[in-house]
Amino acid sequence: MKMHMLSGGRLRMSKRTYLPDAARGEMIDLPVACVLLRHTQGNVLFDTGCHPDVATDPEGRLGTLAKYMTPIMPADDHVLTSLKATGLGPDDIDVVICSHLHTDHCGCNAFFKKATIFVHALEIEAANAANAFDRGYIRADWDHPLKMEIFDRQMDVFGDGKMTLIPLPGHSKGTTGALVKLDQSGEFLLASDALSVRANLDQRTSPRNSLDVDQFLNSLDEIARIEASGVKIICGHDDAQWASLQKGPNAYT
Repeated sequence: MKMHMLSGGRLRMSKRTYLPDAARGEMIDLPVACVLLRHTQGNVLFDTGCHPDVATDPEGRLGTLAKYMTPIMPADDHVLTSLKATGLGPDDIDVVICSHLHTDHCGCNAFFKKATIFVHALEIEAANAANAFDRGYIRADWDHPLKMEIFDRQMDVFGDGKMTLIPLPGHSKGTTGALVKLDQSGEFLLASDALSVRANLDQRTSPRNSLDVDQFLNSLDEIARIEASGVKIICGHDDAQWASLQKGPNAYT
């Protein structure tokens, strides 16, 4: 199995959202991480990032959410362009794993018409709630006539131990990470927003945008336990880590 790091966009937000001790008015740049996994049984995309319209018409796509998350990427910085660089197009993707259904993680779902969409049952519930938009869910991102695989517990995607979905709630009800086992590069946990930035794990702090702080910290402890076993943790939005990952090989094997 091969793993490619793909850009799903880039956003700017208040640094205090993630790091409570940051100065008021200080901002943080956040890469939107997507991951392509080329498994013998199919091509898998972990998260689809921001919709292309987020860069060109942020208010039109995000509405009032654009006040809190400012797009700073060029118009061609989205997962479709990143995917094309690997030689693949949307129809080549067999499985899309949604870590959760916030707009910066499932914005391009509609383009993957041949894929099965994996999503936690609690995310479907949250995305359908009356206050869904206020919580970062936009129906245009996720509500499409696509085949869905809804799960509610840990799940081995292909039944061979190479890719295991691990619920890590707290940021949202159904936030899910993926434990990936590569033959040469070792094991990785794709943590998404269960760990947006590395500092939260190092300091055991919860971002201000966590839905449930206690659940978030419990998931953080689980991530720490996984890391202690030798697994490399890939954060959802850590700029320094993203830069180091981009300097690495084109594909991890």
